[in-house]
Amino acid sequence: MALDYLDFDYSEDEEGTGTWDAMACVKAERVPALAAEIEQLLRWAQQSFAGRQGAVDDGFDWDYDLQAQDDDGASLPAGFDAASGRLQLAAAAPGRTTVNLSISGSQQFGDALREAFELDN
Repeated sequence: MALDYLDFDYSEDEEGTGTWDAMACVKAERVPALAAEIEQLLRWAQQSFAGRQGAVDDGFDWDYDLQAQDDDGASLPAGFDAASGRLQLAAAAPGRTTVNLSISGSQQFGDALREAFELDN
């Protein structure tokens, strides 16, 4: 599954936990496509690593942080409902919507993520 909007930067800590950070900035008409891409990725993680989301430092395999804002830096509603597999992402009325997604994971999660979404380190 290739990604069109999310371009991840990768880093790794001394314990081997990987972190993928992406930021996307789109006009209102592109927000549904961006939301669908984020939803696809988070749904994959929920299904592939079911019951294993939580703080990696606490022994879980993966976790994420999702934030959205408008051009003025005001927060916009953004959230993923794991039960339904649906993402809620509000578009900025005028201007652009900026989304920041950070995913952290174990080596096993990272290997699967890279393979599923054709990511490079």
